[in-house]
Amino acid sequence: MSSTSKRNRGFTLIELMIVMSILLILITIAIPIYNQSILRARESVLRQDLFTMRQVIDQYTLDKQKAPQSLEDLVSAGYIKVIPKDPFTGRNDTWETAQEDTTLDPSVTEPGITDVHSGSNQVGSDGTGYNTW
Repeated sequence: MSSTSKRNRGFTLIELMIVMSILLILITIAIPIYNQSILRARESVLRQDLFTMRQVIDQYTLDKQKAPQSLEDLVSAGYIKVIPKDPFTGRNDTWETAQEDTTLDPSVTEPGITDVHSGSNQVGSDGTGYNTW
């Protein structure tokens, strides 16, 4: 065999190192972008869950003429199938509910839950805590 045919059979160490360097550069660019997209997806799920639960609380209050006493009341009355998991705590029992002691609406006979927030103490991408959304 000639020396040129032996040389064309594989890659040199320099070529492999260049390819590995390019891959590492691409990975270091891709990982933060991926992590940011995961965070935005979780925040989107949190916003949607809060919107849905707030709508259901309002609907329950209007239909029953009393506010729900717990989130489980919404499930037992059939307004939602299950209490969603908080995307940042990973549990469905960490939601913080805002209770009112007196009713502002004269048509509501019994006070109860008026609002719901995340139980997470983490800070969102907008600089506010998830538990204030």
